[in-house]
Parts: sequence; C-alpha cells; structure tokens
Amino acid sequence: MVQRKTSRSEETLLFAKNFLQHPKMLGSLIPSSRFLVDRLLGKIDWARARTIVEYGPGVGTITAHILGRMPSDARLIVFEMNEDFVRYLRRAFPDPRLHVVHGSAENVGRELKRLGRDGADYIISGIPYTTMPEQLRGKIMQESREALNTGGAVLVYQFTRAVLPYLRAYFDQVYQDFEPLNILPARLFYCTQEAIG
Repeated sequence: MVQRKTSRSEETLLFAKNFLQHPKMLGSLIPSSRFLVDRLLGKIDWARARTIVEYGPGVGTITAHILGRMPSDARLIVFEMNEDFVRYLRRAFPDPRLHVVHGSAENVGRELKRLGRDGADYIISGIPYTTMPEQLRGKIMQESREALNTGGAVLVYQFTRAVLPYLRAYFDQVYQDFEPLNILPARLFYCTQEAIG
C-alpha cells in the first residue's frame, strides 16, 4: 500500500464529518476493511491494468492499495463529487500516476478522452447507486460500459444486492461475491461484457 502524506486521525475525522453531512453519498460511516479491499482488488489482472478508474474514492482507502499494486506505467483516474475529499486526495497522494477529477462518474468517457486514454481496463465503484436518481444511475452504467476496454471489468461493492438488476441491464455477465469481514458486510459484483473462462 502507498504511504499517504496525511495522518490517520485526519482521514477518520474527515470521513466521519462528511458521512454525517452527506450519508446518502457515502453509504457507510466506516472506510472499507482490508479484507474487502483484498477481495475486490484480487479480481484485477495487474499485468494488463494500464488505465484504472475509481468512482467515489472518499479518503482514498482503496486508492492507496490500487496505487501500491498497479504498474509504474499505469494511470489511476478517480472521480469524487465531494470537494473536501478532492482536496484531501490531492494532498494525501502526490503520485504522478493519480489524476483526481472533481466531478461525476457520468463523465468518465469524456475525461478518459481528455487524458488521452483509449478506455478503462478496470472501473472500481463503491458509490451508492440505489440512492441516486434513476436517470443518473443509468447514465453512469452506460458510460461505464462504453468506457471499458475489451477484456475489462467493472468491480462494484455495495452493502445490499439492490443494485444487481441495474447491473444486469447493462452488462452481459455479472459475477457475485461476498465479504463478511467488513462493517457492513459487503456484496461484490464483477461485471464484464464477455464470459470469463
């Protein structure tokens, strides 16, 4: 894992403050556990991952692990709506491979083009799909599907299975997993456009 340039207590306070102000945007008071992070990122073929996108990185719990595992020539593009988190991420991770976007995941295709990337090999998302407006949810799903490179995958983690019908409407294959050692226990969905051998 990449060492961040901020303290753990600063991260915890910022996360808690923003959860209390925007509970529907965060979904959980506690950042993801290492068990969830390991199970989620274990789905990634790091040898082929050159462009990785993360939606809703918050204080960078998963971001740090992605940066720690991805190749030196890879790029991580994160989309964060919360201005406090954007400032924090830019300060905490002065890594040239990281690009922090203060904006919505619905703009993923446009942002990838702007950065000269052909598409995303992996998209990792913990944003709470079920609490967002239906039109926005559909736009993010569609944009994510279109942004994926051949052989790529969208990795989604949520606290319920409510997102499953929406994922199945946009992706040909949706594989499910579960991580009990997280507060709250997490559901994982591995979405692709083709079957995995």
